Amino acid sequence: MAEPIRVLVTGAAGQIAYSLLYSIAKGDVFGKDQPIILILLDIPPMLPVLDGVVMELQDCALPLLKEVIPTDKVEVAFKDIDAAILVGSMPRKEGMERKDLLKANVAIFKTQGAALDKYAKKTVKVLVVGNPANTNCLIASKSAPSIPKENFSCLTRLDHNRACSQVAMRCGVSSDQVKNVIIWGNHSSTQYPDVHHAKVNLQGAETEAYQAIKDDAWLRGDFISTVQQRGAAVIKARKLSSAMSAAKAICDHMRDIWFGTKEGEFVSMGVYASGNSYNIPEDLIYSFPVQIKNSTWKVVDGLPINDFSRAKMDATAAELVEERDTALDFLSQ
Repeated sequence: MAEPIRVLVTGAAGQIAYSLLYSIAKGDVFGKDQPIILILLDIPPMLPVLDGVVMELQDCALPLLKEVIPTDKVEVAFKDIDAAILVGSMPRKEGMERKDLLKANVAIFKTQGAALDKYAKKTVKVLVVGNPANTNCLIASKSAPSIPKENFSCLTRLDHNRACSQVAMRCGVSSDQVKNVIIWGNHSSTQYPDVHHAKVNLQGAETEAYQAIKDDAWLRGDFISTVQQRGAAVIKARKLSSAMSAAKAICDHMRDIWFGTKEGEFVSMGVYASGNSYNIPEDLIYSFPVQIKNSTWKVVDGLPINDFSRAKMDATAAELVEERDTALDFLSQ
């Protein structure tokens, strides 16, 4: 059997982690023959809750799960890890300005980036989930200069999955019959779900999404706003944020990093914008269509972009530039 890999999940006593840890431990992410050591990091007040999570993981009696290490110490959590899933962040509280949220999270992700730099393997793959995910990812990467920028990504797979599902439901097909939707930009309400390059399999024939749906007004209107505001809609209905669907998206994202994307398909991930062909400012973590091979992502270049898409892509980039500048201001203090 293979050597165990060390997988860190932060915010491990929280809702998303509770939906996520079982899938990782049973082999849905890193493979059915890959033993796992799970390291669970949370803040000191959450340690009693974390003990309960550890007990449940033990009680699942999962053959691949070799060890579970709960901790509140970064030097324990980040030591020699192969993968880091950074779920924990400061959530936005009522009456909180976005810049206050950014300030709190800059401090968290500066610390975690420094811990990655000091303790983790240089090959570690880092996925940032905690919001504002794009900018938190940028801060973590900047705080870990010895780890390649390409090893950092943020989660926009949940938005990607939401967009796939909306198209599939509209066409009356299952979601695996839809491919190559794109989420451009920020994991926020400015993100741009784009189906100009998407294909739908209708009775065995691949059809452009616009032709399959035959409703341009919906695709340029309600479809986009539904995907953009889905998180808020879930909170309104459930009184809690998306945990099950977020956990599923994290699994999809990490599995694709580990095993690659299917031939001819691309997925959405927030990655470094350097060298992109879409005129997106360089020093950002921006969601692009990517293809992954040998654990390395590559932005899908050269897709034709119409004026409608261009305006939406630029608007979400502008928000990210503003977030980045505010965050870097806090980082330098």
